[in-house]
Amino acid sequence: MELLSGLGRTLGFSFAAGINLYATIAILGLAGRLGWVDLPPQYDVFDNNWVIGVAAALYVVEFVADKIPWVDSLWDAVHTVIRPVGGALIAVASIGSATPTTQALVALAGAALAASSHLTKAGTRAIANTSPEPFTNWLLSLLEDGFVVALGVLALRYPAAAAVVVFVCVALIAVCAHWLIQAVRRRFASTPVLE
Repeated sequence: MELLSGLGRTLGFSFAAGINLYATIAILGLAGRLGWVDLPPQYDVFDNNWVIGVAAALYVVEFVADKIPWVDSLWDAVHTVIRPVGGALIAVASIGSATPTTQALVALAGAALAASSHLTKAGTRAIANTSPEPFTNWLLSLLEDGFVVALGVLALRYPAAAAVVVFVCVALIAVCAHWLIQAVRRRFASTPVLE
């Protein structure tokens, strides 16, 4: 049961990190600090005043940046490296002591999960930015923040359910990516070549 809980938390927090790394770290830190759940000792790295404070401050910056069209896409571009690295670090921290090979594999899995959710978020935001009104952007940003908090709470309280949510989200991302690739191929296949 402990293995399933650890896996659910690792998957949930790594996936959430790809959407909003700073909210994810703040949730982990506050959960440990306030005793929301009894976390294993490896999560103590997040229960630090500096970690919680910096994560909360950067979350506020991201909260504002995410509401401004095109600024959010710039922010996402900068975080294309940061969020997957954060997902990898969260994943490695969540497993505690392990062999270097296990740590490397878990880091790769955490980075891949964070990258998948990050690229989905960034792509969706880039499309939303083509709309002349700002409300779609604001709505997407609020939904993303709500999703990260909900997934974080789920990973803390019901890790197995968080793992299921992540698996469903990854499957949806894969289906949407396949559909998008096929649509692009059809579009370019039907474009006449100019001579």
